Amino acid sequence: MILGNIPIIGQVVGKVIGLIDKVVEDKDQASRLKHDLQIELLNRDFSFIEKEIDARAQIIAAEARGKSRLQRNWRPLLMLTFTYIIAHNYIISPMFSLPRLDIPPDMWELLKLGMGGYIVGRSIEKGVEAWRKQDPT
Repeated sequence: MILGNIPIIGQVVGKVIGLIDKVVEDKDQASRLKHDLQIELLNRDFSFIEKEIDARAQIIAAEARGKSRLQRNWRPLLMLTFTYIIAHNYIISPMFSLPRLDIPPDMWELLKLGMGGYIVGRSIEKGVEAWRKQDPT
């Protein structure tokens, strides 16, 4: 199913399809409903996802072209700092019996947001790209 490549939409469709399997006893009818749902969704306009990706990409591109070194590099520096803290706590510290660094809960949330934003953004980009290639129109 091509819609599975678009994270949020794919998850919702997957749950609805699972629900159809549970609720509809007639397998042929369930199969028709799932097929109709997929066709209907493929005919929908998901350009809003593409616009959101483009807007985020423009922000990151503007930061990368910024005049200040800090403006250009704050995202990678932040992620590298988080990566070091995690590596320190789970690799370096146990190997050399060093004290672990405190990880505030907000840092975990920011790390999840940063990594999730990148991963979800790339997944959506690839999903939209694959969807366009499959689009019969």
